[in-house]
Amino acid sequence: MRLIIAGCEYSGTSTLAFALDDWLYVNAGARFPLIHDHWKLPDTSGHPQADMTDDERAQVLGLSPELKEMTQRHSLYYHIQANSWNGPDWLAIGLHIDDGVYGPMYFGYGGDGQDHDRKVVGRQVEDSILRFAPDMVLVHVKARADVIARRMEENPHPNSALRAEDIQTALDRCEAAVARSALRHKISLDTSESSVEGSVAEFGRKIEPHLTERDVSRMLYHRFIRGSR
Repeated sequence: MRLIIAGCEYSGTSTLAFALDDWLYVNAGARFPLIHDHWKLPDTSGHPQADMTDDERAQVLGLSPELKEMTQRHSLYYHIQANSWNGPDWLAIGLHIDDGVYGPMYFGYGGDGQDHDRKVVGRQVEDSILRFAPDMVLVHVKARADVIARRMEENPHPNSALRAEDIQTALDRCEAAVARSALRHKISLDTSESSVEGSVAEFGRKIEPHLTERDVSRMLYHRFIRGSR
């Protein structure tokens, strides 16, 4: 199963991603090898080094827009090379959707007409995915602006770039990016009034038409093995 979990920060993308890792284990006896989450500056760590220090985050934020852009673009390209798809399961939080929303909003790169315009880069990323992993499912996680604002106030994310006055803009840009996406398989989940368990159950229903033969075979086999114990 290959998933991109994308949506405005505080919509629940990270929470849902880890819950779906558990869902995959329960339903197919497997876990995602890695949960890639490298596209919300300044947090770019992973594979498998420890979390960044505050000093390292400050260094990232101190980079010029040109270097921020290059670093993120190289990270995108690295994650969609041919060898990325050797296994059956893959999950990224945000990927080119996050980068295309927050880069132009806060970090001075990727805007319309700029070098490495993120609409262009995003299409390049998707062209590679469609070539090597056409079964990729884009999961758009949504929440109302007032819910995002409440979550931001009640549980602020450390190092978040998102500002309260920009919530609706970020939501609109995420919506536009998902609508513009050339990926063939898309589902949406609105977490405004839903628990994590409710969102996972909704995912389980909505993912069914997008499951590959391999996904279905593994899930049926795992169900049989569990039932035979």
